[in-house]
Amino acid sequence: MRGQIGQLMQQAQRMQEDMKRAQDELAKMEVTGSAGGGLVSVVMTGAHEVRRVQIDRKLFADDPEIAEDLVAAAVNDAVNKVAAASKDRLGGVTAGLNLPPGFKMPF
Repeated sequence: MRGQIGQLMQQAQRMQEDMKRAQDELAKMEVTGSAGGGLVSVVMTGAHEVRRVQIDRKLFADDPEIAEDLVAAAVNDAVNKVAAASKDRLGGVTAGLNLPPGFKMPF
């Protein structure tokens, strides 16, 4: 019994280290969200920090409201890409564990 608990504790420790490493990698990762066929693009880190916004200048002259909508759409696109990358990377850390449905990591 003690051996099993020890192994479980070691497995939990390794998983915690892997989770921390994956979270650090995600925070440094950059994704680009875009909208309007590339008229607006947003570069965002895995920590949801916006690094750059690029907007085609013609949008402001033509229709500023469309430019605003496209900025929002590009930010949302970047956020969705970060979420997908997080799911992919963090999902690999918990693979093989029989966690109950809805169980959130990290603890």
